[in-house]
Amino acid sequence: MTSAPAADSRSETEVVAHLSRLDRFLPVWIILAMALGLILGRTVDGLDEALDSVKIGSVSLPIAIGLLVMMYPVLAKVRYDETQRVTGDHKLLGASLFMNWILGPALMFALAWLMLPDLPEFRTGLIIVGLARCIAMVLIWNDLACGDREAAAVLVAVNSVFQVFAFGALGWFYLQTLPGWLGLETTSAEFSFWSITGSVLVFLGIPLVAGFLTRTIGEKAKGREWYEDTFLPRLGPWALYGLLFTIVVLFALQGDAITSQPFDVVRISLPLLAYFTITFGLGMVLGKVLDLGYAKTATLAFTASGNNFELAIAVAIGTFGVTSGQALAGVVGPLIEVPVLVGLVYVALWARKFFTPSTTSDQGAPHV
Repeated sequence: MTSAPAADSRSETEVVAHLSRLDRFLPVWIILAMALGLILGRTVDGLDEALDSVKIGSVSLPIAIGLLVMMYPVLAKVRYDETQRVTGDHKLLGASLFMNWILGPALMFALAWLMLPDLPEFRTGLIIVGLARCIAMVLIWNDLACGDREAAAVLVAVNSVFQVFAFGALGWFYLQTLPGWLGLETTSAEFSFWSITGSVLVFLGIPLVAGFLTRTIGEKAKGREWYEDTFLPRLGPWALYGLLFTIVVLFALQGDAITSQPFDVVRISLPLLAYFTITFGLGMVLGKVLDLGYAKTATLAFTASGNNFELAIAVAIGTFGVTSGQALAGVVGPLIEVPVLVGLVYVALWARKFFTPSTTSDQGAPHV
């Protein structure tokens, strides 16, 4: 990904024009990848079973490879020596915890019950999606929107820790306790602590360590200028290659389920669409109210909006079965999330003019 300017020096149109061809036409590549995955999943007999059979524990190996290739370049760009300024920003950390672990799950619970009152399996699947906070693709959206890269690394790390310890408790609360208090139907579900821990370690731990070591060794060997001006531009495109590969594999795995139940997909899509747009909008407004500056506000909004779809799908399949409505709801998650959050990248870039630069990233930290 190419170098982006300071938040107050270029318009959204100029930023988009400054992107490489790969970045500029990302929505086109994503739509083509989704279509290719759906076609492959629908037309190639046994492909979904073959892909799903290649696993390490509960983690799909093809999806893991795609996500690792996607996340490694982004995490190699992080200036880890600057993360201390993020951990000391109590407003940002507090806002992120509130958005991710209080507002997000509660909003998805409300939307699921309001919009799918007659479809308990889909409703449960959406609630599980709302509990799985994003620790992977959000780094791509944040980077494209010129968000604060160091803040994103810290916030996804915080999300990963909370995910390990809070997912099961929140699942119990939103599927059994809260519905019981409200006189609604309850759902029994048990979530594997080790499955959640494994997901975090694979999808965040491995690329985080690899990215940290790459920057540390690279800067010591040839200096920061060479690392950021020569090495990172060569590494950067692999993030989007990994993203597109992941999308193809994911939709190939579930292509038949999605295309054979179009009406169900539409019903599930509506609360998801509302969830992503509402959460993103509230994140941008909260960042503005707290005067976080554009870069941190964009990071707050994207880390709150995205979801850990690979974990949600794994949990739904492991708990309710691969053919369950809960699993289908998890699969529809990225079908809606990917194009919507790509669109919100452009919304964020447009909204930069309403923010004053108040962070290092806003003032010109390079986005390579």
